[in-house]
Amino acid sequence: QVQLVESGGGLVQPGGSLRLSCAASGSIFSINAMGWYRQAPGKQRELVADITRGGGTNYADSVKGRFTISRDNAKNTVYLQMNSLKPEDTAVYYCNADIFNLFGKRDYWGQGTQVTVSS
Repeated sequence: QVQLVESGGGLVQPGGSLRLSCAASGSIFSINAMGWYRQAPGKQRELVADITRGGGTNYADSVKGRFTISRDNAKNTVYLQMNSLKPEDTAVYYCNADIFNLFGKRDYWGQGTQVTVSS
């Protein structure tokens, strides 16, 4: 099967930075889009940023200019560099990947990593 393992979350002060990583492993022929979503308490999960295999990117308006998504196709890994963090960025961040393998093509999700922005 496929596993997405996230790392890099934690507690940071407002204005600080964090870098999230998500590595996909297992039965993988190819990975199309990869992305990061977040869910704050009492709110719906929302797209933060995504990136195509060719490097095309898309960002939520709330993070434009502060967050940068990138990927390493050779390592099946996607990153999210988060700068100038704000308390409203506090959420569980989930990695998502559109993966083609022996079982077909579908979305896979990571387990989530907590990001807390607080002084």
